[in-house]
Amino acid sequence: MTDETLTKTLATRNDLKSMGIKVSNVTLLRWEARGRFPRRCRPGGTTVAWFMSEIQAWLAERDAERARTHYAEY
Repeated sequence: MTDETLTKTLATRNDLKSMGIKVSNVTLLRWEARGRFPRRCRPGGTTVAWFMSEIQAWLAERDAERARTHYAEY
């Protein structure tokens, strides 16, 4: 996918689940309110979606965060 296509692509709740983001809707709402997850958009009616480019960037941040975090050895 090109950058322009990725920017315009929307991810549904099922897409999030297929990417491994399997948290409840309430958790997503809390994360969004605290700025810990990309904000949703409403393409129409009660349908919600997220921009795929923002989700990919969020996942990349989590990956970088995991690489920086060092846990104590037991």
